[in-house]
Amino acid sequence: MNEANYSEVSEFIFLGLSTYRPTQYFLFAFAIISYAATFLGNFSVVFIVIFDPHLHSPMYFLLANLSFVDFCFSTSTVPKLISDLYSGHSIISIQSCIFQMFVLHLLGGCEMVLLVAMAWDRYVAICKPLYYLTIMNPRMCLLLLISAWIIGLIHSVAQLAFVVHLPFCASNEIDSFYCDLPRFIKMACINTYRMEFLVTADSGFISLSTFFLLIISYIFILFIVRKQSLGSLSKAFSTLSAHICVVVLFFGPCIFVYIWPFPTVPVDKFLAILDFMIIPILNPAIYTLRNKDMKVAMRRLSVQLLSRKSIC
Repeated sequence: MNEANYSEVSEFIFLGLSTYRPTQYFLFAFAIISYAATFLGNFSVVFIVIFDPHLHSPMYFLLANLSFVDFCFSTSTVPKLISDLYSGHSIISIQSCIFQMFVLHLLGGCEMVLLVAMAWDRYVAICKPLYYLTIMNPRMCLLLLISAWIIGLIHSVAQLAFVVHLPFCASNEIDSFYCDLPRFIKMACINTYRMEFLVTADSGFISLSTFFLLIISYIFILFIVRKQSLGSLSKAFSTLSAHICVVVLFFGPCIFVYIWPFPTVPVDKFLAILDFMIIPILNPAIYTLRNKDMKVAMRRLSVQLLSRKSIC
């Protein structure tokens, strides 16, 4: 087909999660509640880490940044979903679609690096406690944070570099509530098999390799601690269990989407809800409920706020 014969497509239509209006009302309420919980949960972590001097340590610095990225990740799709469910019209321009994918891959790559940095932080804290503050100094923490954003940016640009100029001439309907790279590529008018394979293989390989790297590193930490004492092992496992839960929750859907050879639309939509509306709520809950320092800091901050209120 010649480029001159293309009927230009300037926007896409999201088919969303359901076309049944009562179901859309339920999803509208659910999306608002989940987004509000995401905002409160993640910014509570950021707020507590900033204003509690006892939490001014490398681990909580990285945790606060992870919470901020989680909130941004949800913000990249959920407000648009809420607006679409309210209005009943789900339209997005091609430029906005590309920008949304850029932000998603930027934040996804950044979060992967932050999770690796948190695993490194726990390794140093548990296995080399005497050198912890020397190795994980403020300069190192800032370097890890900057590296996370730079690697996320490189990953996002590399993923989108070959698709931004794709021609679209046929269907403009996306059976989802957000733009993702595999569906975007399939909408093109040209043969995109190789491009789909490269993009899927790239994201799948990065997700799978990083996931196994993190799991192996946590097992390695526990193996080293086990040689010291059972008491130390119990304490280390209690500390690492929250990290392991977050790693599994983050990488599970990513690996399933890019590695599973038999994708289905209902499963993809469920994983999208999990990714954008449930996991960003679970992450701060896991870290606060399973972390003694965070629970103590929350109580301390609550007491301070109540005492100031009583004085006023």
